Amino acid sequence: MNYTLVGAFVLLLGAALIAGALWLASGGSWQKQYDLYLAVMDESVAGLNLNAPVKYNGVDVGKVQDIALDHDNPQQVRLLFAIADGAPIREDTVAVLKTQGLTGIAYVELSGGAPDSPVLQVKPGSLYPEIRTKPSLSTRLEYILTSVLSKLDSTSDGINNLLGPENQAALKSALADLAAVAKTVAAHRLDIDKGLTQATKTFDNTAKLTANLAPVVERIGRSADALEKMGEAVATTSVKAGATVDAMGADVKRLSVDTLPEVERLLGELSALTSSLRRLSDQTERDPRGLIFGRQPVLAGPGEKGVSP
Repeated sequence: MNYTLVGAFVLLLGAALIAGALWLASGGSWQKQYDLYLAVMDESVAGLNLNAPVKYNGVDVGKVQDIALDHDNPQQVRLLFAIADGAPIREDTVAVLKTQGLTGIAYVELSGGAPDSPVLQVKPGSLYPEIRTKPSLSTRLEYILTSVLSKLDSTSDGINNLLGPENQAALKSALADLAAVAKTVAAHRLDIDKGLTQATKTFDNTAKLTANLAPVVERIGRSADALEKMGEAVATTSVKAGATVDAMGADVKRLSVDTLPEVERLLGELSALTSSLRRLSDQTERDPRGLIFGRQPVLAGPGEKGVSP
């Protein structure tokens, strides 16, 4: 038996086992390549442990590699994610802390990543690309409850101030006054009913009067229209009269020059004739016989000569 060959085989087998173990420890040929990303949380990460899953829309894409406080701001927690190479981590990607079911095991949920958004890159002065974060559901609920409780406290203080001794006394006085008013109204209920009935009748009469006034208003309107038409006719007539006077102006002037002297002479003769007729009338009244027998000679008086007719 060749011990040299046996020893060589054992050595080769041991080397192969050691290489295989190292290869398996390093992940073998199916080992995924991971990229490191940073996220800063402004809330408590209670329940989140190392190697907790990092999911992208519910799909595992990595794990939490490190959890540490920010030394410059202890209110913040720095999380380091190891995310599989090729995961669509973009500038609009957001990390949110969530809990799984009723067990309360925390994990990180990634969302966003629109196709037109650029791939997240390392900023100058940083070691890793930083993923934006937003408050978890529990943090938002806590904020809302805190705000509601604060408002309830403020409302409670306001109610306590409103129901202080002075306001209570004023409220009691106001209630007493309201009770007195109610009693007074109840005592005069019949008068109020009568007043309402009379008011109803007045409204009915007013409605009837309004209905009767409608024809009168219509007649007045027609009269106004007639007067307006009359005014327009008068204005038209005035214009026509003015035109007629202007047209007659020359004829009137010519009549005045040619006819006026003859008219004056005729008026003089008419005046003389009128005087004669008046004398004749007076004489007839004194002696009506003169119309039949003519005038009788007047007898002369003593020392006078007779006057012949």
